[in-house]
Amino acid sequence: MQDVLIIGGGQSGLAVGYFLRRSGLSFSILDGETEPGGAWTHAWPSLTLFSPAQWSSLPGWPMPVGDQTYPGRGEVVRYLSQYEERYKLPVERPVQVKAVLSAPDYLTAVTDRGEWKARSVVSATGTWRAPVVPDYPDQTRFQGSQLHSANYKGPEEFAGKSILVVGGGNSGAQILAEVSQVARATWVTLREPTFLPDDVDGRVLFERATARWEALQDNGAAATPTRGLGDVVMIPAVKVARARGVLTSVRPFVRFTASGVVWDDGTESQVDAVIWCTGFAPALEHLRPLNIIESDGKVAVKGTRSISEPRLWLVGYGEWTGFASATLIGVMRGARQTALEIEAALRKTLVEI
Repeated sequence: MQDVLIIGGGQSGLAVGYFLRRSGLSFSILDGETEPGGAWTHAWPSLTLFSPAQWSSLPGWPMPVGDQTYPGRGEVVRYLSQYEERYKLPVERPVQVKAVLSAPDYLTAVTDRGEWKARSVVSATGTWRAPVVPDYPDQTRFQGSQLHSANYKGPEEFAGKSILVVGGGNSGAQILAEVSQVARATWVTLREPTFLPDDVDGRVLFERATARWEALQDNGAAATPTRGLGDVVMIPAVKVARARGVLTSVRPFVRFTASGVVWDDGTESQVDAVIWCTGFAPALEHLRPLNIIESDGKVAVKGTRSISEPRLWLVGYGEWTGFASATLIGVMRGARQTALEIEAALRKTLVEI
C-alpha cells in the first residue's frame, strides 16, 4: 500500500507529483493514456495555446520557447513528456481506473490491471473524457455527422460540405477559422462572441484574474469566475479568419431535421455535419461508488479536499477546485496546497496511531 495514489497523468497529475516528490511520501500516478501528454494528445493538430510558453508552464521548469509566440499542441505534448522524465515521476500507463472504493484505513482504485491501495487519493482526471453536447429536439433524426471538439482531428473530412460550428469560446473560434477555409461553415453561438483586443492574450488575462482573485481573498469574499478567461483571444489564425470576414456568428437553431436544422424564424438549412465546441464536464465516473458526486456533477470540496471523503483530493477541474486550476500555469497553486495538505494529514494519522 502506498501513501498517495494520483489518478490521471496529465498536467494536473504531474504538478501534484512534482510537489509530492519533495515530501518523501510514496506515490504512484495512474494514467489511462498510452503515452505522455494527457488530454493534449487527443487535441486537433493545429490547436494553439493563447499564452506564451513561459505563461503555459508547470511548476519547476518553464516550457521551452519555440519558434511561434503561442505554443501548439505538439509543443505541449512534448513538454509534458519531458517534464515527466525530468522529474522521474512514477507514472504507470496505461491503467484504466474503473472505481475508487472506501475501506476503513485506505482507498482502493479498481483498475484493468488489478487493485491499487493507498492512504489517500488525488483525482486529476480533468474533463476530456466527459464532453458536453446540448440536447436539441429531434437530434436523433439528423442523418449528418456530429462530433465534439474532443474528437475533432482537422478540417480535411469536411471539405466542400455545409458545417455548423457550435460554441462561442476559443475552441469554436479556432475550429471555425480553419474549417471555413475548406467548407461552408456557420458559427452558432448563444450570444455575440466577445473578442479581446489584439494585444491581449492569456498572459494578460491571467494577470487580471489573479489580481481579482487576490482582492477577493483579502476581502474575505468567495472567489468567482472572472470574465475574460473564456473570451476569444485573437491568435494569428483567428486574426486571419477575421480578415477573411468569416468571424461572424448567428444565434442557435431550434431543432434538427433529418437533413439539417430549423432556425428561430422557421427557415431550414441543409447541414452535413455539426461540430460541438460546447465544453466539458468533470470526468468523475470513477468516484461514483463513493457516493459523493452531487447533482451538478461535482464533488463538494474545501479547497481541493473532498468534504465527505477527506482522504480524497481533486485537482485541476476548474474554478471549483481552485482558481484557474484547469490551465497549465494555474494548476500550480492547487497542486502545491494539495501536496502540503496530504503530507500534513498523513503525518498526523501516523502520530495518532
